[in-house]
Amino acid sequence: MTAVVFSPSKKVMKVDEVQRKGYAIANTPTRLVLRSPHNAEETYLQNVAGVPMRVLSTSTFFAQKWLVTRVDATAVCPTPGAVEFTPEVITWYMPRHIDPLISSDAFTMLEVYMGIDAKRLDTEEMAARNYSVLVTEAHIIVEIPVGAVGGYFKSHIQDNQYFVTYTIEPMLELLWIEEVAHEDTRYKVLFPITTPPMARPPQVRNYTPLDAVPEQAVFVFELGTFNLDVALLNITFPTVVLTVAECNARGFNVQEQRSLDNTLKTFRMEVPFSDPVVFQEKRPEQGVTTFTLQLIYGLVILPEYTTFSHSAVVDAVLLDIVPPSVTGNCDQENFYITVDYRNQEPFFVVLVGKRLLSNELAQQYLTEGDANFTITLPFSSPDAVFESVHSSSVRSRLDVALLNPYNNMTLKYFSLACSFLKTLTECFSNGTMTALAVKVETAPSLNPGLLTLSDPACGPTYSDDRFAYFHFTVNSCGTTRKFINNVMLYENEISLPDELEVKINSNTSSAEEYQLKISCYYVVNITHTLAFLTRLHNEPFAETGTGRIMVRMRLAQDASYNTFHQEEDYPLVRYLKQPLHFEAELTSSTDPQVALVLDHCWATLNEDRDSRPRWNLIINGCANRRIRTPPPPLCVFQPHPKRW
Repeated sequence: MTAVVFSPSKKVMKVDEVQRKGYAIANTPTRLVLRSPHNAEETYLQNVAGVPMRVLSTSTFFAQKWLVTRVDATAVCPTPGAVEFTPEVITWYMPRHIDPLISSDAFTMLEVYMGIDAKRLDTEEMAARNYSVLVTEAHIIVEIPVGAVGGYFKSHIQDNQYFVTYTIEPMLELLWIEEVAHEDTRYKVLFPITTPPMARPPQVRNYTPLDAVPEQAVFVFELGTFNLDVALLNITFPTVVLTVAECNARGFNVQEQRSLDNTLKTFRMEVPFSDPVVFQEKRPEQGVTTFTLQLIYGLVILPEYTTFSHSAVVDAVLLDIVPPSVTGNCDQENFYITVDYRNQEPFFVVLVGKRLLSNELAQQYLTEGDANFTITLPFSSPDAVFESVHSSSVRSRLDVALLNPYNNMTLKYFSLACSFLKTLTECFSNGTMTALAVKVETAPSLNPGLLTLSDPACGPTYSDDRFAYFHFTVNSCGTTRKFINNVMLYENEISLPDELEVKINSNTSSAEEYQLKISCYYVVNITHTLAFLTRLHNEPFAETGTGRIMVRMRLAQDASYNTFHQEEDYPLVRYLKQPLHFEAELTSSTDPQVALVLDHCWATLNEDRDSRPRWNLIINGCANRRIRTPPPPLCVFQPHPKRW
C-alpha cells in the first residue's frame, strides 16, 4: 500500500500521512479497512434522494514490481438531517438508491432488515415494540415510538428547567444486486439517534383529604415525574432545610415511588397540618382555616451530579369543625350515650365497645336528633364489660370512641361506668338458693362454665361465655351455716377449683382469680334478703368486709397449748400425718365485739401467701379432708411475719 487518493478533491496522501490525520488504514491479503471520523476534512455532504448523507470516497494504490493495483472504496453514512422528530415518533429516512454506492439504476433490492444495537429483529419482535419499516420507490422509512423498548431516557437541566432526551441506536441492513455487473452489495448502517431536549416540567399533585379535622389532617402530595437518574437530596422549608432522612425522622414520610414498568419515578410526601413548617390562617368570617406549605425540592441528576431545584406551594382549606362532644347517663337497665356533632355533618365512625356501629346496630339502638344521636344499650350487652360484681349490684362499663374513617385515629373517647341494682342471689323458703356469676373484665380468659361452688362437684346449671347460673339446696355443695342471734346465715362461694386455677395461671402471663361469696339469711322460717330483714326487724347487720388484719400464729408443743416453740427451735421437722397444733391470735384490735374465726387456711412453698401451688388446710371453717395433692412427706416450718 503506497498512497491514498481522496475524491472528489483528488488529494493524494502517503499512508503515514493518512494515519497522522486520524484515519485508520490496514490491509490483509483479502481485505482493506479504512476508518474515518464523520467530520474528517476529506468527507463531504451529498444530497441523496433529498436526504443529506456524509460520504467518504477513496482510491488506494498497491505497488508491486511490475504492477500497480487500485482499489476504489466508498462509505456513506446518514446525518442528523435524515431524521424527523415529533413528541411521539422518530422517523428515519434512508435513500433506497444510494448513488455513491450504486453505479446504475438497474439494481434489485433483495433484503431489508432492521435491528437495534447491531442485532436483527424478527417481525414478531418489531410488532411487539411498535417499530415499522416501509420501503417506497425513493426511501426506506423507519418509525420508532419515543420511549420504545430498546432506547433510554436521559435527564438534562437548562436554566434550572428539567428536560429529557431519548436515545436509541437502530440498524438497517440492506442487500442488493446490480444487474449489469451481477455483483451483490451488503450495506449495514448503525445510526445512534438522540431526540432534541424535550421539556418535562415536574408537577405537584395534591391528594390532601379536605374533610378531616385540622389537628389530625395531613398534606399528601407528589412531585413528578422524573427519569430514574434523578434523586432527591433535601427539602427547604421557610424555617429549616432537611435531608430526606431528617424529613422521615420528623414524620413527613418521604417516599420514592416508581411506575409499573419501572421507567419513571415520583416523590411522595406527607406533612401534618400541625407541624410548625405549615402556615395557618384563620378566616372566621368564612368559617374556614387555610393551611399553606411552601417548600423547595433539592434534586440531582446522576451520575453527573448535576443539581437543580423545584419550588412548590400546596395548600388546603378546611371548615372550622367543632369537635363532637359525648355525654352519657344510666338508669337501672340501660346506658344512654349522646353524641353532639355541633351542626356539622358527622365526619366520623362510632366504635361501641369493640364493634363499629353498623347500620344493623344503628337501627336497633340509635335515635337521631337534629345535630346529635343517642345510643341506648342494655347494661348486659356484649359491647359492655363488667367491672365488678357485688351482692346486690353489677358495675358495668361502656366504652365509646369516635374514629376518623381515613386513618382510624381517635377523635373522641368516652367511657361510662354505672352500678346497676340487680339481684344475683335468691333465697327460697324451701331451702334452695340460686346465684348468677358474671364474667368480669379482670378475668378475660375465664370460662364461666368451669366455675363451681365450694364443692368442686357442683357446677353451673346453665352457662355461656359471660354468665354461669347455679341452683342448689342449702345443705349441699359445701354450703356452710352460722348463727347470728336469731338469724341463720348460709354461705357458699363461687370460684375456680384450685387445681384448675393453677393450670390456667400457668398458661397465662397474669394470674386470674374469681371469687364470689353468696349468702342467705333465714329468720322464723321466712326467707329474706339482708336489706329486707333490716327494714322488718330494725336490727342492723354488717355485711362481710374484706381486708388484712394483724394476726399472730404460734405452734404449740402439744395439744394442751400450754407451751409453745420459740424462734430458736426453728426450723422444725415433722413427718406426714404427724399432727400440728397452732394458736392464732388477733393482735391489733381492742374492740371486744370483734372475734377471730379461721375460715380459710392454706400452706404454700414460699413466703408469698398468694403463691402457687397451695394446699388448703381449712375450708369454710372445717378441716380439709379432701386434699388431692398432699404436701411433701417432710415439711419444714419456719415462721415468718409475712406468711400469716
